[in-house]
Amino acid sequence: MKLIIGLGNPGNEYARTRHNFGWIMLDHIANAVGATWVHKPKFTADIAEYTINGEKVILAKPTTYYNLSGEATRKIKDFYHIENNDIVTIHDEIALPIGSLRTRRGGSDAGNNGIKSLIAHIGPDFARVRIGSGQVAGNNGDARPTDHRDHVLSRPAASEIELLAKLEPQVQHIVSDFIGGTFFETTYSA
Repeated sequence: MKLIIGLGNPGNEYARTRHNFGWIMLDHIANAVGATWVHKPKFTADIAEYTINGEKVILAKPTTYYNLSGEATRKIKDFYHIENNDIVTIHDEIALPIGSLRTRRGGSDAGNNGIKSLIAHIGPDFARVRIGSGQVAGNNGDARPTDHRDHVLSRPAASEIELLAKLEPQVQHIVSDFIGGTFFETTYSA
């Protein structure tokens, strides 16, 4: 059994924001495999399930809000007895330019509160697909602003949405490989 967690925030005010890139990618995967989303209050998450090559796959969008994603993930992990090496999370990454992604297994939270919550609840040794949400300059000209909140909760421009859409097949391929037992650390740009 594999668990694919997409980080995001519930509610229309957050739909299609940069912080919901994980949810956007999971929606693409669910649509491609014909899986239907169902809200599961006991998990505090929306769940879509499917089976491929005899392997059950659970797609999960925690509805606890981005920064508390670890709570819902822990409930699902415990209920299904899923090991961390069978969990991959898909989330936005402000340190990567829009239209790029990077994969890795384990590591620190790198300042991402959703990943910090996951690490606190399940440990650091899960796989990650980091989707670039675009670097922006700070007030002092730094490549990284001091307050990321406005940026990650903003909606990308049309040209950025096109770049994000070009990543969807690559993310689906990474998830398919993960389900099949292969996970490579890689960097990709659309």
